[in-house]
Amino acid sequence: MPRDLEPRLLRAFVTVADELHFTRAAARLYVAQQALSRDVRRLERELGVELFVRTTRQVALTGDGERLLPYARRVLETQDELLAALSGAARPLLVDLNSAGMTSGRVLERARELAPDCELMARFESGLTGAADEIAAGRLDVSFGRFAGLDAGRQALLAQQPVRYEPMAVLLPDDHPLADGDRIELNALAGETVYAGAGNPRTLEWTELARLLFAGRGIAVAPPAPMAVGVEEFRRVMAKTRNPVLAVVGFPAMPGTVLRPIVDPVPLSPLSMVWRAGLRHPGLDALRRAAAELAAREGWLKRVPDGWLPERDMSLMCDNR
Repeated sequence: MPRDLEPRLLRAFVTVADELHFTRAAARLYVAQQALSRDVRRLERELGVELFVRTTRQVALTGDGERLLPYARRVLETQDELLAALSGAARPLLVDLNSAGMTSGRVLERARELAPDCELMARFESGLTGAADEIAAGRLDVSFGRFAGLDAGRQALLAQQPVRYEPMAVLLPDDHPLADGDRIELNALAGETVYAGAGNPRTLEWTELARLLFAGRGIAVAPPAPMAVGVEEFRRVMAKTRNPVLAVVGFPAMPGTVLRPIVDPVPLSPLSMVWRAGLRHPGLDALRRAAAELAAREGWLKRVPDGWLPERDMSLMCDNR
């Protein structure tokens, strides 16, 4: 018998015992089914017993599994109590939504419903690159954005959960020649100069995604410029430059402009929820549940057949850390 058992292995066992279904248990734990199966097999090896009888049709506890279950529950309950006592779980959780009216706001709204006793406080940073520095410094807890756009040093300090493949769009002055249709083919932007946050050090991940998308298509990224702060200032600068602005289809409506989805192909903006590695807080648990619930219900993580996404983003979006 081993002297120590990793709580993660016990949690995997208890969750499968609750669900008697590996796929559902993996979804509850936000891990891949293969990883969950590995953890259960490892626990069985360490204990020297078989915990489940698995067939193609069902999963059932063995006698040893039934004997272990109440002990495993008590161990996990004690661990959760210990972590809650030491983690400052009662403090507010600071959640960066990036912009109002976006996917992140819907996740926060649902999390507040799931955990009404938690104080989840919204913040509005500009870009995941900037928010990641705030998270690492302890001034922010959670943010949303393109995880693959962060450098390796920032990624190493963070954990992430894929939330959505957001179809991209362009925001145009309502009298722009491309504003007439209900969608815009990507090649129709050839010859245009599109604003994508260049020059803003807090949105480097977004500007890089735009450069990857526009490469070889004759579409220019607008040169660096000071970031316009506030709706009126944004509208004024946009009316002056008349540059289309790269956005996502859920970008909030703005007077004097139209939002048109991009097609042929449909470029996808990979949105992840990001937090400090090792953070434990019931509000974070609620956010993760909310994101998984909304993604499953609305198909947020289903890629459209003609979707465009860089390979690096695809690999990280499949990594539930």
